[in-house]
Amino acid sequence: MTRPPKLTPKRQALQESGTINTHAEVVHDSAFVASEFFDPHDLVQVRYEMLRRVNSEGLSITDAVARFGVTRPTFYKAQADFARAGLVGLLPARRGPHGPHKITDEVMRFIEHSRQDDPHLDGPALVERIQQHFGLAVHRRTVERALARPKKKLR
Repeated sequence: MTRPPKLTPKRQALQESGTINTHAEVVHDSAFVASEFFDPHDLVQVRYEMLRRVNSEGLSITDAVARFGVTRPTFYKAQADFARAGLVGLLPARRGPHGPHKITDEVMRFIEHSRQDDPHLDGPALVERIQQHFGLAVHRRTVERALARPKKKLR
């Protein structure tokens, strides 16, 4: 039974930052095979070099996706992301919610205050009040889940 290779400090950092190429074994570009500088585990480096080869050296997209082990849609997404945001666009997208939840601390205080005034307010009634007060459209279940969450302890 063989052990997986020990993570180098660089690979550990790539893994922690979410920028490790989990399919490094499919990168067959000669620069990544024959060089210590090019690292097939570095996702941003692989994506950038793939785009550079197509744009600067005239490598066909068909050859690029074969050498760098990606699909054509992945190539086109990387190309669009790079055009939109530069190197930062090549970073993997953050998983999970991409912004603040609709039930912010301010909205939660409003819900709690409303329920103190009228303890019988249910989800639909609270949704209507939130819409009127904040102009915010939330679903009944969102409000019900917020009410069911344990309260944060104050430090």
